[in-house]
Amino acid sequence: MENEVMDYDIGLGGSGGGGEDDGLYIEQEEDDPVVDGSPTAAGSSAGAGAMGGFQGSASLETYIPEADPDLEPYEGMEFESEEAAKAFYNSYARRVGFSTRVSSSRRSRKDGAIIQRSFVCAKEGFRNLNEKRTKDREIKRPRTITRVGCKASLSVKIQDSGKWLVSNFVREHNHQLVPPDQVHCLRSHRQISGPAKTLIDTLQAAGMGPRRIMSALIKEYGGISKVGFTEVDCRNYMRNNRQRSLEGDIQLLLDYLRQMQAENPNFFYAVQGEEDHATGNVFWADPKARANYTYFGDIVTFDTTYRSNRYRLPFAPFTGVNHHGQPVLFGCAFLINESEASFVWLFKTWLAAMSGCPPVSITTDHDSVIQSAVMQVLPDTRHRFCEWHIFKKCQEKLSHVFLKHPNFEADLQKCVNLTESIDEFESCWFSLLDKFELRDHEWLQALYSARSQWVPVYLRDTFFAEMSITQRSDSMNSYFDGYVNASTNLNQFFRLYEKALESRNEKEVKADYDTMNTSPTLRTPSPMEKQASELYTRKLFTRFQEELVGTLTFMASKAEDDGDVTTYQVAKFGEDHRDYCVRFNVLEMKAFCSCRMFEFSGLLCRHVLAVFRVTNVLTLPSHYILKRWTRNAKSSVLLEEHISDVFSSYLESHTVRYNTLRHEALKFVDEGAESVDLYNVAMAALAEASEKVDLETKNEGRISANNGRFRDDSRRNGIQANHKNRDQNKGSFAQQLSEEDMDTKIHELMQEVESANRRCEVYRGNLLSVLKDIEEHKQLLSIKVQNVKLSMRDGPQKAILSESVWKTRMLKA
Repeated sequence: MENEVMDYDIGLGGSGGGGEDDGLYIEQEEDDPVVDGSPTAAGSSAGAGAMGGFQGSASLETYIPEADPDLEPYEGMEFESEEAAKAFYNSYARRVGFSTRVSSSRRSRKDGAIIQRSFVCAKEGFRNLNEKRTKDREIKRPRTITRVGCKASLSVKIQDSGKWLVSNFVREHNHQLVPPDQVHCLRSHRQISGPAKTLIDTLQAAGMGPRRIMSALIKEYGGISKVGFTEVDCRNYMRNNRQRSLEGDIQLLLDYLRQMQAENPNFFYAVQGEEDHATGNVFWADPKARANYTYFGDIVTFDTTYRSNRYRLPFAPFTGVNHHGQPVLFGCAFLINESEASFVWLFKTWLAAMSGCPPVSITTDHDSVIQSAVMQVLPDTRHRFCEWHIFKKCQEKLSHVFLKHPNFEADLQKCVNLTESIDEFESCWFSLLDKFELRDHEWLQALYSARSQWVPVYLRDTFFAEMSITQRSDSMNSYFDGYVNASTNLNQFFRLYEKALESRNEKEVKADYDTMNTSPTLRTPSPMEKQASELYTRKLFTRFQEELVGTLTFMASKAEDDGDVTTYQVAKFGEDHRDYCVRFNVLEMKAFCSCRMFEFSGLLCRHVLAVFRVTNVLTLPSHYILKRWTRNAKSSVLLEEHISDVFSSYLESHTVRYNTLRHEALKFVDEGAESVDLYNVAMAALAEASEKVDLETKNEGRISANNGRFRDDSRRNGIQANHKNRDQNKGSFAQQLSEEDMDTKIHELMQEVESANRRCEVYRGNLLSVLKDIEEHKQLLSIKVQNVKLSMRDGPQKAILSESVWKTRMLKA
């Protein structure tokens, strides 16, 4: 039979596959065109493949394999099929130490059937470095040159009988052969057997990574050379498994989402790209998640923990914090594509599902792609990197420092979390770098450049709903902790997802019940503590109570007073070197502390509460009670309506009454001094007010006995009536009162003011006396404690002497 033939090259890849996974270089079959002469251009290489260590350049030296003649191919040898010939030659190559590939074949022009096949040494031919597809573009990571023009080969052709006959066999190689303990690194001999695949599948399902799986295989087979493949092949096989599983999981996910939306039209989901061929991200949010965002959507966490190698589940929830300090869900994402464009789509879709209202702040992992997407979609939202993730990454990037210096982590924690100002942090940071010789560490330099997005001292001016500035959570608010773990696949996920929702909802219901049906134990007689116990949820009240009780160990001293704003220095007893600055606006009842705890967490700090204590502010002003922390956080009732119930007790504060009257009087004085006529009207109004105050003073006892204290609306109506009467009678009182009467009234008012000043001085003196007694008592107790210690160590005589010395010092003081 006469045949016309054509020649061409084909590449044959091993089981290792190609591509890139987890940042590791994965070998690919050398399938570049080759020429049979010397190379047309010199080439250079960077990096090293698995075979790079065993290959040499083209050489005139000849290497003849040593093999059993009975197991060596020869011309005229017959095989039942082409595959049998290929398997025999590859088996021979494994025994003697080289790798094989398919080089060329001949086909029948009549029917296209293969009639001849050539198998060659993997180092046959040369790479064509002038090829058009590579010479016009820059190669970022050139491959190692592996072809050195080796002529070793085996050619077979088909016979009329259907068998394949060896037509040519070349034994000699022009390069060194690989020793037996390295043969498993050659591409054509890296095969994952059926039992090995089964074991890998089992261990992968249990959540083990490729490195641990390879360790198990080496132990199982008795050595790496007996495993038959490398860790790269194991990674590729596992990656392909995940990809195949993911394709099925996407359809499973979409079916679930369609079912949920059919049951409830308010269930939201969206798919990037075409739904039938989804290659992008998937987002969904149930009706409860969307409702929760309307109550607690001021802060958001985008948790990407589950996409890491530990979990291998491309799942990322949007979460927040409810009024009990519990994590609450705002939606979920299934991350198929993690490009910047996909994250932009995801954030836009999530924002649309949340009615287009951006949060005040968002916390994410330290990731440049996510950072860029947040900047594009949420430009007005404060973006913070999760500190927990950064410290975890520190352990990886600075492992050598952690091992060499056990105190480094503690010093770093103090530098980041315990510094009170930007200057203090930066000074501490550079001192730390110098101490451990890390000034030139690139990763730490990058971390310092991004300090405004993760170091607390830069973030305290923004609300993040954290209970404390220094006592931070271990991780981002992981809603699914305890439900999703390393072995969770998507089939299990839906059941665990619904179980997590049910459990979280039950915990919120339980917290609501405890708040509404039980009363907390009060630790002080303060009206402010009672007020807070009636407004805050139990968890938040406990946190506020800690701050309130903490004021007992703090002293607030006035440092400056410019009229409207008074500045106080607040410090703990015995720690005057570490004080806090509180600026208090008496008229507006607003205080600003240098620790900025209220701005950061929404709860007043003990420093501001200490100032409230010394200024007789007995209840919390309404603007310091965030509705999101109250028991009515999810109620449509305005917080102000609830606070009106305690308005009368709020007015019980003498300071509030005084400041309110003073504020109104100052406005009245400014208006009355504009002209002589307005002055006369103002004086007349003051005279009328004085008469009413005198009358009210006389009747106060009788009214209090009959009616208790005034109702809130009566007080407000009385204030409004006074303003109305003042406007209506501006002219009449100026005509009725003579200058003599006005002088008399002014004299009486001045006497009352002087009397009030004297009483204030008496009160101030009494207060200072009490504080002095407290301090003396404290010092006496301290001396007694020291006496006990000294008596146990040195005998009673020294203790008595110490007490007498203290009394002498007190008398001199």
